[in-house]
Amino acid sequence: MAARRAAAAGLVVLAAVAALRPDPDDERVAVVVAARDLSPGAELTAEDVRIERQSATTLPDGVHTDSSTVVGSRPAGPVRRGEALTDIRLLGPRLADAAAGPNARIVPLTLDDNAVLDLLRAGDVVDVLAAGDESDARPRLVARDAVVVLVSPKTTGATAGADRVVLVALPALAANEVAAAALVQAITVTLH
Repeated sequence: MAARRAAAAGLVVLAAVAALRPDPDDERVAVVVAARDLSPGAELTAEDVRIERQSATTLPDGVHTDSSTVVGSRPAGPVRRGEALTDIRLLGPRLADAAAGPNARIVPLTLDDNAVLDLLRAGDVVDVLAAGDESDARPRLVARDAVVVLVSPKTTGATAGADRVVLVALPALAANEVAAAALVQAITVTLH
């Protein structure tokens, strides 16, 4: 009889704990995640993402909760299937700010030597150099400490490598100088 009473008391306590414990679904948030491995720079479609409920305590800041906000954007680097998509994982002004500070800009560069693109990865820090002019053939340092945010993937066929670019984040003034130099001079980078 005593064993039955002890077991009944234990079950009552267990029921009370279960009743007072919050529902685990209350602590879960619907977030946008990659439906498959994503390549950097590829435009996201509705098939590339899905909504998944994840624990709110494990989510990073800036996570997207609406898939319509990410469709059409481009990942700044490779994304694994199931990874939650955040604001700084996608190209945009927030990515520039995260990489190079407030009021930063992202500048596309077509490098004079495409082989350098194979060495660059998102997050690398580089200096940007422009070819000299006729009066002074020495290269000119245009900007220091540019942060690589994206290197376009290799293409195949007759135009392989011809249209590849690297996107770098810089403070606004330096970004404008780099963009202006890239219009009229051959550009390359040195890696830190």
